[in-house]
Amino acid sequence: MRLHPQVQAVCDEVNAQEAKPLWDRPIAEVRADFNALVTSLEAPGPKVGKVANRKIPGPHGKIPIRIYWPKGYARKKALPVVINFHGSGYVVLGLDTHDNACRAMCEGADCMVVGVDYRKAPENKFPKPTDDAWASTKWVAKNCAKLGGDPNRIAVAGDSAGGCLATVVAQRAKKEGGPKLVFQLLVYPVTDTREDRPSYKTFGEGYLLTAEVMNWFFDCYFNKKSERSTVTAAPIRARNLSGLPPALVMTASHDPLYDEGVAYAKALKKAGVPTQHINYQGHIHGFWTATGKFDVAAEAHAAACKALRKAFRKR
Repeated sequence: MRLHPQVQAVCDEVNAQEAKPLWDRPIAEVRADFNALVTSLEAPGPKVGKVANRKIPGPHGKIPIRIYWPKGYARKKALPVVINFHGSGYVVLGLDTHDNACRAMCEGADCMVVGVDYRKAPENKFPKPTDDAWASTKWVAKNCAKLGGDPNRIAVAGDSAGGCLATVVAQRAKKEGGPKLVFQLLVYPVTDTREDRPSYKTFGEGYLLTAEVMNWFFDCYFNKKSERSTVTAAPIRARNLSGLPPALVMTASHDPLYDEGVAYAKALKKAGVPTQHINYQGHIHGFWTATGKFDVAAEAHAAACKALRKAFRKR
């Protein structure tokens, strides 16, 4: 199984660069480097009808969000809504690095998108990011009608660590009886904290996201090892996944997180949750926002929007 030529070129370029160990670098420097790498792979997202930044209340202080409305939104009633949690390793990136993906969903699924800039570790450790994700979901459900959204057609989405937050929100909404969610879009999600799965060993080095980086993310995120086994840290460990909203799980073949993404998709299906799994052969973690380098990003966006439109129509 070979890497796609577009991916191979990027991996070769990045792997040729020398970098200091993450543990020995200031967090601000690491974040700047991650932002620069992700941004270098991106192209701007499509134009949408309107974009607005605001802050909403949260349990640990204000939470920045970015709201996207599709073209012609003023003439439409009760738009479906996607709440998006960006990838981060719980430590890096933000609304700007995932602006193109939010725009793609807004235009492609003809929906309102709310990007959530949850708190990051190590300054804000577990479970604060999950608290922000849950608080923002409840806020959207309560307030989206005022913004032109339909509280009965809300989906959650996320890539990588953001995918974990989306699963945690979906599980908590089920447990607490709402908000009622109609769909979950999970792009190469973190669903476990185990680092001994085969994909961690096979693809743990040389494919941009490495096993070492994931280990550093977890070190930054958790206060103590016992937290790793909780369901809000490793949602695949939930005893009962039945009753969750339908899901689309996307994975990349050359990704340390491949195995846990596949395992979560299988677990959802086994629990009776309507689940579609798409694996992108020859691709790596991070393709979701790499619209300037990888053709597969547009393909994945189109598949996601098709699934979202279907879920919104069913509701």
